[in-house]
Amino acid sequence: MSKPLAAPRYQVIKQYLLDRIESGEYAPHHQIPPEEQLAKQFDVSRMTANKAIRDLVQEGRLTRQAGLGTFVTDQKAESPLLEVTNIAEEVRQRQHVYSNQVLVCEAISADDETALRLSVRLGAEVFHTILLHEENGVPVQLEERYVNPRWVPNYLSTDFSKHTPNEVLVSSCPITDLEHIVEAVLPDRRAAEWLGIAPQEPCLQMTRRTWSGDHLISYARLLHPGSRYKLRSAVRRG
Repeated sequence: MSKPLAAPRYQVIKQYLLDRIESGEYAPHHQIPPEEQLAKQFDVSRMTANKAIRDLVQEGRLTRQAGLGTFVTDQKAESPLLEVTNIAEEVRQRQHVYSNQVLVCEAISADDETALRLSVRLGAEVFHTILLHEENGVPVQLEERYVNPRWVPNYLSTDFSKHTPNEVLVSSCPITDLEHIVEAVLPDRRAAEWLGIAPQEPCLQMTRRTWSGDHLISYARLLHPGSRYKLRSAVRRG
């Protein structure tokens, strides 16, 4: 029986670096060993070490800073804070694979909090969904959303494997106004299980309400594991 071919040496170095990045030994912004050191450690040419590093730079795992060295990139997913965006499109723009799981899809009677947040009467029928959004198979956002059926009557019949709640709302009712509240929270047991994190891991929670003209369309809670996600805001002053 023939022996399996050994991996190319640059792949060995590449995997060595990846293992340390994914274990957290090389945290975001950590400077990796220089090419000369890696070449000596693995008894290869500097060109071979450079090939391993160049591949990881192209894959977005490392970044070069002229005159300083090569550093681990921050791989947290990112969303703009001041806009309503489609998470599926965000993930695909990063050239990653988007997927989701539909955990809840139902019509319910509005309780006190939902009635207040959605500006409907207590006990009114509202649509309720919970989706787990994933990037490369890793959960990055747990979305719990309440929608006023009056403005989006076909919401529950959506195939959410093809269209996210955001896409459905935007296509039904152009968004004119929004309200965002962001806070650091600890997930409850159920949310932690869905996100695949420890209950003590801090999360970013965005509470969002969206309007179309005078109509309050939707109220949502978007929960992100703090270790996997960040929110960004940019303001240009005149």
